[in-house]
Amino acid sequence: MNYGSFIADKSRDCAIVAHRGIWRDAPENSLLAIQRAIDAGYEAVEIDVRRAADGGLCLLHDETLERMAGLDTAPENLSSQQLSALALRNRDGGPDNAFTTEKLPSLTEVFELTKGRIFLHLDVKQRDVIPDVIALAKTMGVEAEVDFWASLKSEKDLAWIRETIVPHEVLFLAKTRLNVQGAATQIALLSELAPTVCEIYFDDLEQLAALDGPLRDNGMALWVNTLDSVACAGFTDTAALLDPDAVWGRLIDAGISVIQTDEAAALKSYLAARRA
Repeated sequence: MNYGSFIADKSRDCAIVAHRGIWRDAPENSLLAIQRAIDAGYEAVEIDVRRAADGGLCLLHDETLERMAGLDTAPENLSSQQLSALALRNRDGGPDNAFTTEKLPSLTEVFELTKGRIFLHLDVKQRDVIPDVIALAKTMGVEAEVDFWASLKSEKDLAWIRETIVPHEVLFLAKTRLNVQGAATQIALLSELAPTVCEIYFDDLEQLAALDGPLRDNGMALWVNTLDSVACAGFTDTAALLDPDAVWGRLIDAGISVIQTDEAAALKSYLAARRA
């Protein structure tokens, strides 16, 4: 399995990235949620990575363990052993969701589960942790199955990406905003780096025209989130459930070939219907 080759394949269908796994009846960022994404046949799953007090790597989105594990402290304050003993609340956590038998997983456990089975979009919550994540991925032989994400807004960002990520030949996902005052700078940096895939934010689909030319001609794939909390221009999962053609369909027709979603099953059904 090679994530970069998959993303670069112009003949593939739109890829589905399951946000924090399939968490409707499993804790988000849990091994069970990831296993369900594998079982459902999705191309990739997004997970959030943080570092423990002893340098170990674990899965957690928030700055504290309160929402998912009922503990008001940062994961960085606990050892890997202490973190691995914590039970997770179901679904997206919080006091309304009961605790489960699922434990907070280490990234090592995740790589053991996913190797050769699904691609991983790694949202490493602190940029200085990325080198440790790359090292672990290479040690476990999954470096061709993961991606790393970072904003690309300045020459400093570009230099950091080239120094920290590019030499390891792992898939890099650039985050670019077409709807801000500094958009021209971001596009210029994107052209200089020429990544395989770019996560884009926009206020109108017409802004995608700013990427026309060498970037699109060279086959750079475009990635969009339709997650309700971060979607742009009204292209949300909630809206897609009501009218998938108006959301997922318009995005795909505009050249989007990777969609991260909390409604993976609905998107999969929609893609099947488009192919029929």
